[in-house]
Amino acid sequence: MVYDIQKMIAERLGGENFGKATKIYKFAMIKMAKDEAKKRSPERPMIDMGVGEPDGPADSSIVKVLSEEAGKSENRFYADNGIPEFSKAAAVYMERVFGVKGLDPDKNILHGIGSKPILAMLPSCFINPGDVTLATVPGYPVLSTWTKYLGGEVFNLPLTEANNYYPDFNEIPSEILSRAKLLYINYPNNPTGQGATREFYQDVVKFAKANNILVVADSAYANLTYDGQPPISFLSVEGAIDVGIELHSLSKAFNMTGWRMAFAVGNPLAIKAYASVKDNTDSGQFRAIQKAGIYAMNHPELTDVLAEKYSRRLDLLVEALSSLGFSPKKPKGSFFLYVKAPKGAGKGVTFPTAESAAKYFIENASISVVPWDDAGSYLRFSATFEAKTIEEELEIVNEMKNRLVKLNLAF
Repeated sequence: MVYDIQKMIAERLGGENFGKATKIYKFAMIKMAKDEAKKRSPERPMIDMGVGEPDGPADSSIVKVLSEEAGKSENRFYADNGIPEFSKAAAVYMERVFGVKGLDPDKNILHGIGSKPILAMLPSCFINPGDVTLATVPGYPVLSTWTKYLGGEVFNLPLTEANNYYPDFNEIPSEILSRAKLLYINYPNNPTGQGATREFYQDVVKFAKANNILVVADSAYANLTYDGQPPISFLSVEGAIDVGIELHSLSKAFNMTGWRMAFAVGNPLAIKAYASVKDNTDSGQFRAIQKAGIYAMNHPELTDVLAEKYSRRLDLLVEALSSLGFSPKKPKGSFFLYVKAPKGAGKGVTFPTAESAAKYFIENASISVVPWDDAGSYLRFSATFEAKTIEEELEIVNEMKNRLVKLNLAF
């Protein structure tokens, strides 16, 4: 008998076909195209408008707390399902920033090693083979991926401009709805930048109650809102805690992306189920990081500085892209600008997809953006491009504009 690991690979990963696929996914395509452009035109610096994480470090005050706590003997132990101080700070944070009152830190809140692992664990709490997750697209795929791993199905809800980038629940077939267990929503939304309204969240609560569905509200960008729009939590709407669980991340709000610090908050039984799976998955985030996270949540004004920067950069991008023929609208939240992809460029070049446009931008202008073809052809520009000063921000956006002008884009 020949020893063959290929035959051992689980079917959820492709089984005997695992690793043999020839399709190149868009992020791999972008990386390959960027590497090739750098080799071919080394004199032309890459302008990266595709990056989806903050361009700066966490505030020095947060770093100081981590540094002080990291060497303390009492922080060396496993954190398991988190230290009580973190949950208490998260409850205070939810009330102070979002007006969500009455949360029990012991029953309604539990930390996570970033929101991505929380999303990966939640299907194990609720999805059996044949169950359905309703997921908005374009969007973050982790909850959907794990739903499929567990033998569940995913029904995608397209976010279209015609519906203001909100899901249309009326489009869900009754057969799908009868098997649906989870609804994934993400506002402010990545990549569209659309923000939630109380009215929308009220509709979500009604929908969830009517169909016995648990809402998973991914609120990673919840407090990055602009132009006077206050942050809003799903849990601030009456009845939401009965039907939902909300995820908050310190990655975007406090530039703590690599620190991996987040928390789930919501329905106590849903939190208890998550705690059970988590207890059998990880041993908790390093206590020193949790304590740095406590400091961050106790100083939400640190997020205001970041929001001001992103708002300024988004204004610059809107102005520049408008002058080129795009039709951008400043997002209500997140740090992304979502625009329709051009239809072509000079010399008869056509773009059948947003991905083809993104590749052309990299190859011919050394400008990297993220394409989305899930619900129409769109490009995502990020305000997290690297720039240390306001003057450098202007220089980068103007250089981007000058390079795109030369492409003679057609809309």
